Amino acid sequence: MGKTTLAQSLLHKYREGHPGYYNWDLPLHRKQILGQEWPKRQRLIVFDEIHKYKNWRNLVKGYFDSYKETHHFLITGSARLDYYRKGGDSLLGRYYYHRLHPFSIAELGHRGNLEQLLHFGGFPEPLLKANDRELKRWHLQRRERVIYSDIRDLENIREISMIDVLIGALSDRVGSPLSRKSLAEDLEVDQKTIERWLQILERVYYCFRISPFGGPKIRAVKKEQKLYLWDWSELTDPGKRWENFVASHLLKYCHYHEDVEGEKMELRFLRDTDKREVDFVVLKNRNPLFAIECKSGDKAIHPHIHYFAERTRIPHFFQVHRGTRRQRAGERIELLPFSELSEELSLP
Repeated sequence: MGKTTLAQSLLHKYREGHPGYYNWDLPLHRKQILGQEWPKRQRLIVFDEIHKYKNWRNLVKGYFDSYKETHHFLITGSARLDYYRKGGDSLLGRYYYHRLHPFSIAELGHRGNLEQLLHFGGFPEPLLKANDRELKRWHLQRRERVIYSDIRDLENIREISMIDVLIGALSDRVGSPLSRKSLAEDLEVDQKTIERWLQILERVYYCFRISPFGGPKIRAVKKEQKLYLWDWSELTDPGKRWENFVASHLLKYCHYHEDVEGEKMELRFLRDTDKREVDFVVLKNRNPLFAIECKSGDKAIHPHIHYFAERTRIPHFFQVHRGTRRQRAGERIELLPFSELSEELSLP
């Protein structure tokens, strides 16, 4: 579900709709928000897209301080809400921040829906329609919205069309060591510009990057990063799509434990200077919890897993796949379907 559907599902529903839900984009709702015209019987009040109001932080702060004994406030919005949220500290200590991710296996019933989720992505519109033509239209519309709406509203970029070119160059680089130098040469700009543009795309939740894990004992790389997309369905290469799919689930796992449990979580990868690699490592409070290697088929355990298991303190190594076979390869190493691992780890 989208943020609006999710927010409304938390409200008591009456014949007249969802009292307590107010969208800043609607003139009547704007008037009701500013006039504090919400139902007294509704304890939860939802303000959607209110960050489009210039003084929204002070407004929400005042409402919270005045009505915190009688009401809860849920503030929802696009990526711009997170951007504007960081622009001041007037709400410090008055809110909890939660990131809304695409659908996951757990939310769709695990194994039975894995292939559909992998193909259509986790965003509600294309996933629920399950139509290839609608999926293609969704990709075009989302790309246009990210570039010419979200980014243009947030950043002063003269050559906004170059962001479009950059997006087109990212798909081939998913899951591989990301070279800003190579991107800079392809787009004929400097590396600092590429880095700034990548940071912008991360702010609007188009892509995310992960850093390496490890120390001198395994001669781990230090500066390399890997990049993934929030919408894995954009990828046409099956291997890249599967790896991105797993990365997105693990990122959601990390964000859930940060936003709900207050733990410091990190998603990283293992790679040494001899190019031995394991796709992902999940850390909690700087301590590794487990590592994951992605394979489309239920192949034998990759040698790199054994190599890093002998040289790191990572307690568990999993090689995940789309099949059904499950096999142990020692006390710390196991091959299994990703759908089963996600259930056992309680991936949200």
